[in-house]
Amino acid sequence: MFRLTKSLTSAGVIALLATATAPVALAQDAPGEGVSVVMAQPTWDTGWFHTEIYKQLLEELGYSLGDTMTLDNPAFYQSVAYGDVTLWVDGWFPLHDTYREAFESGAETVGAVAKGGALEGYLVDKASAEKFNITSLDDFKREEVQEAFDRDGDGKADMVACPPGWGCEINIEHHLDAYELRDHINPIKAGYSASMADAVAAYGSGEPILFYTWTPNWTVNELVPGEDVVWIEVPEVDLPGDMMELADAATREGVTGCVNDPCKLGFPANDIVPVANSDFLEANPAVRSLLTEVEVPLADIFAQNAAMNAGDADIEAQAKAWIAEHRTEVDGWLDAARAAAQ
Repeated sequence: MFRLTKSLTSAGVIALLATATAPVALAQDAPGEGVSVVMAQPTWDTGWFHTEIYKQLLEELGYSLGDTMTLDNPAFYQSVAYGDVTLWVDGWFPLHDTYREAFESGAETVGAVAKGGALEGYLVDKASAEKFNITSLDDFKREEVQEAFDRDGDGKADMVACPPGWGCEINIEHHLDAYELRDHINPIKAGYSASMADAVAAYGSGEPILFYTWTPNWTVNELVPGEDVVWIEVPEVDLPGDMMELADAATREGVTGCVNDPCKLGFPANDIVPVANSDFLEANPAVRSLLTEVEVPLADIFAQNAAMNAGDADIEAQAKAWIAEHRTEVDGWLDAARAAAQ
Protein backbone atom coordinates (compact mmCIF):
# COMPACT_ATOMS: atom_id res chain seq x y z
CA MET A 1 0.00 0.00 0.00
CA PHE A 2 2.82 2.32 0.85
CA ARG A 3 4.68 1.56 -2.37
CA LEU A 4 1.52 2.02 -4.44
CA THR A 5 0.82 5.41 -2.86
CA LYS A 6 4.44 6.46 -3.35
CA SER A 7 4.33 5.39 -6.99
CA LEU A 8 1.11 7.24 -7.66
CA THR A 9 2.38 10.34 -5.90
CA SER A 10 5.58 10.43 -7.93
CA ALA A 11 3.72 9.95 -11.16
CA GLY A 12 1.17 12.54 -10.14
CA VAL A 13 3.86 15.05 -9.35
CA ILE A 14 5.54 14.48 -12.70
CA ALA A 15 2.22 14.77 -14.51
CA LEU A 16 1.33 17.90 -12.56
CA LEU A 17 4.66 19.51 -13.35
CA ALA A 18 4.34 18.67 -17.03
CA THR A 19 0.81 20.08 -17.16
CA ALA A 20 1.77 23.26 -15.36
CA THR A 21 5.05 23.88 -17.16
CA ALA A 22 3.91 23.46 -20.77
CA PRO A 23 1.39 26.33 -20.85
CA VAL A 24 3.74 28.62 -18.94
CA ALA A 25 6.55 27.96 -21.40
CA LEU A 26 4.17 28.58 -24.26
CA ALA A 27 2.96 31.83 -22.71
CA GLN A 28 6.53 32.96 -22.19
CA ASP A 29 7.61 32.07 -25.73
CA ALA A 30 4.48 33.39 -27.42
CA PRO A 31 2.80 36.00 -25.21
CA GLY A 32 0.75 37.14 -28.20
CA GLU A 33 -0.85 33.75 -28.78
CA GLY A 34 -4.52 34.31 -29.72
CA VAL A 35 -4.20 38.10 -29.95
CA SER A 36 -4.78 39.91 -33.24
CA VAL A 37 -2.88 43.04 -34.31
CA VAL A 38 -4.14 45.38 -37.04
CA MET A 39 -0.98 47.04 -38.34
CA ALA A 40 -0.90 50.07 -40.64
CA GLN A 41 1.74 51.57 -42.89
CA PRO A 42 1.86 54.99 -44.57
CA THR A 43 1.20 55.84 -48.19
CA TRP A 44 4.92 56.65 -48.65
CA ASP A 45 6.70 53.39 -49.47
CA THR A 46 9.98 54.39 -47.81
CA GLY A 47 8.40 53.41 -44.49
CA TRP A 48 7.32 49.92 -45.52
CA PHE A 49 10.66 48.20 -44.79
CA HIS A 50 10.78 48.90 -41.08
CA THR A 51 7.02 48.29 -40.89
CA GLU A 52 7.65 44.76 -42.17
CA ILE A 53 10.49 44.25 -39.68
CA TYR A 54 8.22 45.08 -36.75
CA LYS A 55 5.45 42.93 -38.21
CA GLN A 56 7.70 39.88 -38.37
CA LEU A 57 8.95 40.48 -34.82
CA LEU A 58 5.38 40.66 -33.53
CA GLU A 59 4.67 37.38 -35.29
CA GLU A 60 7.67 35.81 -33.55
CA LEU A 61 5.98 36.75 -30.27
CA GLY A 62 2.88 34.84 -31.36
CA TYR A 63 0.68 37.77 -32.40
CA SER A 64 -1.64 37.25 -35.34
CA LEU A 65 -1.29 39.85 -38.11
CA GLY A 66 -3.23 39.95 -41.34
CA ASP A 67 -2.50 42.20 -44.29
CA THR A 68 -0.99 45.56 -43.37
CA MET A 69 -3.34 48.48 -44.04
CA THR A 70 -1.99 51.40 -46.08
CA LEU A 71 -3.44 54.65 -44.70
CA ASP A 72 -3.04 58.39 -45.02
CA ASN A 73 -2.04 60.24 -41.87
CA PRO A 74 -5.49 61.60 -40.88
CA ALA A 75 -7.15 58.19 -41.32
CA PHE A 76 -4.49 56.39 -39.30
CA TYR A 77 -4.37 58.78 -36.38
CA GLN A 78 -8.14 58.79 -36.02
CA SER A 79 -8.35 55.00 -36.36
CA VAL A 80 -5.58 54.23 -33.86
CA ALA A 81 -7.26 56.45 -31.26
CA TYR A 82 -10.52 54.52 -31.66
CA GLY A 83 -8.74 51.15 -31.66
CA ASP A 84 -9.82 50.24 -35.19
CA VAL A 85 -6.10 50.03 -36.00
CA THR A 86 -3.57 48.82 -33.45
CA LEU A 87 -0.38 50.64 -34.45
CA TRP A 88 2.09 51.80 -37.02
CA VAL A 89 5.82 52.55 -36.77
CA ASP A 90 5.82 55.59 -39.05
CA GLY A 91 5.04 58.53 -36.82
CA TRP A 92 7.22 61.50 -37.74
CA PHE A 93 7.59 63.89 -34.84
CA PRO A 94 7.52 66.84 -34.59
CA LEU A 95 6.16 66.85 -38.17
CA HIS A 96 3.06 64.91 -37.07
CA ASP A 97 2.44 67.05 -33.98
CA THR A 98 -0.50 68.52 -35.87
CA TYR A 99 -2.27 65.15 -35.41
CA ARG A 100 -1.78 64.87 -31.66
CA GLU A 101 -5.22 66.25 -30.88
CA ALA A 102 -6.70 63.54 -33.09
CA PHE A 103 -4.94 60.58 -31.44
CA GLU A 104 -3.77 61.36 -27.90
CA SER A 105 -7.17 60.61 -26.34
CA GLY A 106 -6.70 56.92 -27.15
CA ALA A 107 -3.18 56.33 -28.46
CA GLU A 108 0.43 57.26 -27.72
CA THR A 109 3.95 57.34 -29.07
CA VAL A 110 6.30 54.70 -27.70
CA GLY A 111 9.97 54.00 -28.48
CA ALA A 112 11.72 55.12 -31.66
CA VAL A 113 12.62 53.44 -34.93
CA ALA A 114 15.27 56.12 -35.47
CA LYS A 115 15.99 59.32 -33.56
CA GLY A 116 16.91 62.75 -34.83
CA GLY A 117 18.28 61.84 -38.24
CA ALA A 118 15.20 62.21 -40.39
CA LEU A 119 15.74 65.44 -42.32
CA GLU A 120 13.38 67.37 -44.58
CA GLY A 121 13.94 70.21 -46.99
CA TYR A 122 14.12 71.55 -50.52
CA LEU A 123 16.66 70.60 -53.18
CA VAL A 124 17.72 71.93 -56.57
CA ASP A 125 19.90 70.30 -59.18
CA LYS A 126 23.47 71.44 -58.59
CA ALA A 127 24.05 72.74 -62.12
CA SER A 128 21.07 75.10 -61.94
CA ALA A 129 21.96 76.21 -58.42
CA GLU A 130 25.39 77.25 -59.68
CA LYS A 131 24.14 78.75 -62.97
CA PHE A 132 21.45 80.91 -61.32
CA ASN A 133 23.15 81.34 -57.93
CA ILE A 134 20.24 79.70 -56.10
CA THR A 135 20.75 79.39 -52.35
CA SER A 136 17.24 79.97 -51.00
CA LEU A 137 13.57 79.48 -51.84
CA ASP A 138 13.48 83.26 -52.08
CA ASP A 139 15.51 83.03 -55.29
CA PHE A 140 12.45 81.59 -57.01
CA LYS A 141 10.93 85.04 -56.98
CA ARG A 142 13.41 85.95 -59.71
CA GLU A 143 11.87 85.81 -63.16
CA GLU A 144 14.78 84.01 -64.84
CA VAL A 145 14.71 81.29 -62.17
CA GLN A 146 10.95 80.79 -62.46
CA GLU A 147 11.25 80.54 -66.23
CA ALA A 148 14.02 77.95 -66.05
CA PHE A 149 12.03 75.70 -63.67
CA ASP A 150 8.65 76.17 -65.36
CA ARG A 151 7.92 72.82 -66.99
CA ASP A 152 4.19 73.24 -67.63
CA GLY A 153 4.18 76.79 -69.02
CA ASP A 154 2.11 78.44 -66.28
CA GLY A 155 4.81 80.99 -65.49
CA LYS A 156 5.72 79.43 -62.13
CA ALA A 157 8.58 77.17 -61.08
CA ASP A 158 7.37 73.59 -60.69
CA MET A 159 8.26 71.88 -57.42
CA VAL A 160 7.62 68.26 -56.44
CA ALA A 161 5.77 68.65 -53.14
CA CYS A 162 3.64 66.31 -50.97
CA PRO A 163 0.27 64.71 -51.66
CA PRO A 164 -2.74 65.94 -49.69
CA GLY A 165 -2.98 64.46 -46.19
CA TRP A 166 0.76 64.12 -45.61
CA GLY A 167 2.28 66.03 -42.72
CA CYS A 168 4.83 67.67 -45.02
CA GLU A 169 2.00 69.10 -47.14
CA ILE A 170 0.93 71.23 -44.17
CA ASN A 171 4.45 72.62 -43.73
CA ILE A 172 4.99 73.27 -47.43
CA GLU A 173 1.66 75.07 -47.74
CA HIS A 174 2.62 77.17 -44.73
CA HIS A 175 5.96 78.03 -46.33
CA LEU A 176 4.36 79.10 -49.59
CA ASP A 177 2.29 81.63 -47.69
CA ALA A 178 4.93 82.67 -45.15
CA TYR A 179 7.54 83.39 -47.84
CA GLU A 180 4.99 84.83 -50.32
CA LEU A 181 5.75 82.24 -52.97
CA ARG A 182 2.24 81.45 -54.23
CA ASP A 183 2.78 83.51 -57.38
CA HIS A 184 6.21 82.01 -58.03
CA ILE A 185 6.14 78.28 -57.21
CA ASN A 186 3.66 75.63 -58.33
CA PRO A 187 3.60 72.69 -55.86
CA ILE A 188 3.03 69.34 -57.58
CA LYS A 189 0.87 67.23 -55.25
CA ALA A 190 0.41 64.09 -57.32
CA GLY A 191 1.72 60.72 -56.14
CA TYR A 192 5.16 61.42 -54.72
CA SER A 193 7.04 58.43 -56.16
CA ALA A 194 5.69 59.04 -59.66
CA SER A 195 6.40 62.77 -59.45
CA MET A 196 9.95 62.15 -58.27
CA ALA A 197 10.52 59.54 -60.98
CA ASP A 198 9.51 62.22 -63.47
CA ALA A 199 11.90 64.70 -61.84
CA VAL A 200 14.75 62.17 -61.98
CA ALA A 201 14.06 61.64 -65.68
CA ALA A 202 14.02 65.40 -66.24
CA TYR A 203 17.37 65.69 -64.44
CA GLY A 204 18.76 62.97 -66.69
CA SER A 205 17.70 65.06 -69.67
CA GLY A 206 19.52 68.09 -68.32
CA GLU A 207 16.43 69.98 -67.14
CA PRO A 208 16.37 72.01 -63.91
CA ILE A 209 14.48 70.39 -61.02
CA LEU A 210 13.19 71.61 -57.66
CA PHE A 211 11.77 69.17 -55.13
CA TYR A 212 10.99 68.54 -51.49
CA THR A 213 12.30 65.35 -49.91
CA TRP A 214 13.05 63.70 -46.61
CA THR A 215 15.56 61.19 -45.32
CA PRO A 216 15.62 58.25 -45.37
CA ASN A 217 14.36 58.21 -48.95
CA TRP A 218 15.50 56.65 -52.21
CA THR A 219 15.64 60.12 -53.78
CA VAL A 220 18.91 60.97 -52.02
CA ASN A 221 20.43 57.76 -53.33
CA GLU A 222 19.29 58.51 -56.87
CA LEU A 223 20.13 62.23 -56.70
CA VAL A 224 23.07 62.55 -54.32
CA PRO A 225 23.29 65.81 -52.32
CA GLY A 226 26.55 67.58 -53.07
CA GLU A 227 27.00 65.71 -56.36
CA ASP A 228 23.75 65.86 -58.31
CA VAL A 229 21.68 68.21 -56.18
CA VAL A 230 22.04 70.65 -53.28
CA TRP A 231 19.89 71.42 -50.27
CA ILE A 232 18.78 75.05 -50.41
CA GLU A 233 17.71 77.18 -47.46
CA VAL A 234 14.51 78.93 -46.47
CA PRO A 235 14.63 82.74 -46.14
CA GLU A 236 13.94 82.37 -42.41
CA VAL A 237 12.60 79.62 -40.22
CA ASP A 238 8.81 79.90 -40.13
CA LEU A 239 6.80 76.91 -38.91
CA PRO A 240 3.08 76.29 -38.41
CA GLY A 241 1.55 77.08 -35.01
CA ASP A 242 3.18 75.53 -31.98
CA MET A 243 5.98 74.06 -34.10
CA MET A 244 7.73 77.44 -33.88
CA GLU A 245 8.91 76.25 -30.46
CA LEU A 246 11.19 73.92 -32.44
CA ALA A 247 12.60 76.63 -34.69
CA ASP A 248 16.18 76.12 -33.49
CA ALA A 249 16.04 72.48 -34.66
CA ALA A 250 15.19 73.59 -38.20
CA THR A 251 18.79 74.75 -38.73
CA ARG A 252 21.28 71.89 -38.81
CA GLU A 253 25.06 71.70 -38.88
CA GLY A 254 26.95 69.30 -41.11
CA VAL A 255 24.20 68.66 -43.67
CA THR A 256 26.01 67.08 -46.61
CA GLY A 257 25.32 68.92 -49.85
CA CYS A 258 23.77 72.05 -48.36
CA VAL A 259 24.61 75.46 -49.83
CA ASN A 260 25.56 76.67 -46.33
CA ASP A 261 26.73 75.27 -43.01
CA PRO A 262 24.81 75.43 -40.75
CA CYS A 263 21.92 74.77 -43.10
CA LYS A 264 18.59 76.53 -42.62
CA LEU A 265 16.41 73.66 -43.82
CA GLY A 266 13.15 75.10 -42.51
CA PHE A 267 12.00 71.77 -41.03
CA PRO A 268 13.00 70.43 -37.59
CA ALA A 269 14.80 67.09 -37.66
CA ASN A 270 12.37 64.27 -36.93
CA ASP A 271 12.26 61.12 -34.87
CA ILE A 272 10.54 58.18 -36.58
CA VAL A 273 8.44 56.57 -33.85
CA PRO A 274 5.74 53.94 -33.31
CA VAL A 275 2.23 55.11 -32.43
CA ALA A 276 -0.06 52.53 -30.81
CA ASN A 277 -3.46 52.27 -29.21
CA SER A 278 -3.09 52.82 -25.45
CA ASP A 279 -5.62 50.19 -24.35
CA PHE A 280 -3.85 47.59 -26.47
CA LEU A 281 -0.47 48.50 -24.96
CA GLU A 282 -1.93 48.25 -21.47
CA ALA A 283 -3.20 44.75 -22.20
CA ASN A 284 -0.02 43.69 -24.04
CA PRO A 285 3.12 44.74 -22.14
CA ALA A 286 5.18 42.56 -24.48
CA VAL A 287 4.32 44.89 -27.37
CA ARG A 288 5.13 48.00 -25.35
CA SER A 289 8.50 46.48 -24.50
CA LEU A 290 9.20 45.51 -28.11
CA LEU A 291 8.35 48.99 -29.41
CA THR A 292 10.58 50.49 -26.74
CA GLU A 293 13.53 48.21 -27.53
CA VAL A 294 13.69 48.03 -31.35
CA GLU A 295 15.83 50.38 -33.44
CA VAL A 296 16.52 50.25 -37.17
CA PRO A 297 19.57 52.24 -38.36
CA LEU A 298 18.80 54.93 -40.90
CA ALA A 299 21.64 53.63 -43.07
CA ASP A 300 19.83 50.29 -43.38
CA ILE A 301 16.59 52.02 -44.36
CA PHE A 302 18.52 54.06 -46.94
CA ALA A 303 20.01 50.91 -48.41
CA GLN A 304 16.65 49.12 -48.65
CA ASN A 305 14.99 52.17 -50.19
CA ALA A 306 17.70 52.29 -52.85
CA ALA A 307 17.29 48.58 -53.58
CA MET A 308 13.52 48.98 -53.77
CA ASN A 309 13.85 51.88 -56.18
CA ALA A 310 16.19 49.75 -58.30
CA GLY A 311 13.48 47.12 -58.66
CA ASP A 312 13.89 44.82 -55.64
CA ALA A 313 10.34 45.03 -54.30
CA ASP A 314 10.35 41.92 -52.08
CA ILE A 315 10.10 43.82 -48.80
CA GLU A 316 9.11 40.72 -46.84
CA ALA A 317 12.32 38.96 -47.87
CA GLN A 318 14.40 42.08 -47.20
CA ALA A 319 12.99 42.37 -43.68
CA LYS A 320 13.55 38.66 -43.05
CA ALA A 321 17.18 39.02 -44.16
CA TRP A 322 17.67 42.07 -41.92
CA ILE A 323 16.31 40.18 -38.92
CA ALA A 324 18.61 37.22 -39.64
CA GLU A 325 21.61 39.55 -39.91
CA HIS A 326 20.75 41.19 -36.57
CA ARG A 327 19.67 37.99 -34.83
CA THR A 328 21.60 38.62 -31.62
CA GLU A 329 20.02 42.04 -31.10
CA VAL A 330 16.62 40.74 -32.16
CA ASP A 331 16.74 37.88 -29.67
CA GLY A 332 17.53 40.37 -26.93
CA TRP A 333 14.52 42.49 -27.88
CA LEU A 334 12.25 39.45 -27.98
CA ASP A 335 13.53 38.15 -24.65
CA ALA A 336 12.82 41.53 -23.05
CA ALA A 337 9.31 41.50 -24.52
CA ARG A 338 8.64 38.00 -23.20
CA ALA A 339 9.92 38.98 -19.76
CA ALA A 340 7.62 42.02 -19.73
CA ALA A 341 4.64 39.74 -20.36
CA GLN A 342 5.25 37.57 -17.28
